[in-house]
Amino acid sequence: MSITIENRTYDEIQIGDTASLEHTFTRRDIDIFGVLSGDVNPAHFDEAYAAGTMFKTTIAHGMLTGAFFSTLLGMQLPGPGAIYLSQSLRFRRPIYVGDVVTFTVMATEKNDEKKRVVFECQGVNQNGEAVVLGTAEVLAPTEKIRRPQVPLPEVQVVSG
Repeated sequence: MSITIENRTYDEIQIGDTASLEHTFTRRDIDIFGVLSGDVNPAHFDEAYAAGTMFKTTIAHGMLTGAFFSTLLGMQLPGPGAIYLSQSLRFRRPIYVGDVVTFTVMATEKNDEKKRVVFECQGVNQNGEAVVLGTAEVLAPTEKIRRPQVPLPEVQVVSG
């Protein structure tokens, strides 16, 4: 069964439009992000080290949260054809393995001349606490795009 993805063009986007996704953070998420980014700070990987920090255990990378805003903007609102121009993030609380975070983007400004949209971005954990806040600016597509979603390759994490 093929999944189809479809964008929302600049003209279809209204101020106040939102898109959300929920993600449960796993050790595997942190491992894969660490491998991809090269960020192997002990706060993310070393339980003995992390026990002595203010967090008391390992935490997810802050920049990993930005990937979920990228997913929302690139896949849902506006979706395919959107060009990410900028992102600001403010990390409010740590994310631990097992935390369930709902990421939301909301259109707050439109620039008709440049076809740009500003989105408020927030991630809220299972306790209703903001873990990340920010804004993103995208160049929104002006033409409708509807395509089959490309399947992703399988990734395996093997501890060394």
